Amino acid sequence: MSEVSTDTPMIRVSAVDKYFGSLHVLKDINLDIPRGQVVVVLGPSGSGKSTLCRVINRLETIDSGAISVDGVPLPEEGRALAELRADVGMVFQQFNLFAHKSIIDNVTLGPIKVRKLGKDEAREEGMRLLRRVGIADQAEKYPAQLSGGQQQRAAIARALAMRPKVMLFDEPTSALDPEMVNEVLEVMAGLAEEGMTMLVVSHEMGFARRAAHRVLFMADGEVVEDAAPDTFFDSPESERAKDFLGKILTH
Repeated sequence: MSEVSTDTPMIRVSAVDKYFGSLHVLKDINLDIPRGQVVVVLGPSGSGKSTLCRVINRLETIDSGAISVDGVPLPEEGRALAELRADVGMVFQQFNLFAHKSIIDNVTLGPIKVRKLGKDEAREEGMRLLRRVGIADQAEKYPAQLSGGQQQRAAIARALAMRPKVMLFDEPTSALDPEMVNEVLEVMAGLAEEGMTMLVVSHEMGFARRAAHRVLFMADGEVVEDAAPDTFFDSPESERAKDFLGKILTH
């Protein structure tokens, strides 16, 4: 395979359309995310944010257009798609941990099965990642024994254990109690500082201001604004963004 130029965007979304039946949920989306950039996607419910996140690793198929990750077009299915998904870490609203497996087993399962790491190496790497997200002392427990914030941090460690090139976060704090939100955002901010390419669908305005290089504002399936955080929050251009921020920031 030819070497990918460092100028190649880590994620490229070109003229993408997506329908659910007659509902046009993504309308001609064009988006380049350079490597190392953190993009936070904001917008009202039903604007297409989560669908955008999900089409990038083909959890949802697209109806037209093209998507590539690190210069490689998104495969249709089979082994190539599995390999691509190994390069694209995903963290969901719900933690999706295996309830019958310990935390360390949740974290090491993918590297052993997909990356073919030896068990000892996978465990060593898994413990390093659990230390990094602050829950190494929970390694032998089961998901139900952890708080929501701890489970979400375990889910982040599990995604990182695959050594992804990109991390996608789909409303990672929306299922958490308010006091647990910051512990997850701290981990995400740390990843941003280390240069991980990230697409984050979130309502966390503070995180967007602090960690994002760019804010995308979506409404009705379209990218309405694409701006630096300070520009977006201090002087949004569209009426829709002004209305959205007015409602969010006055609460």
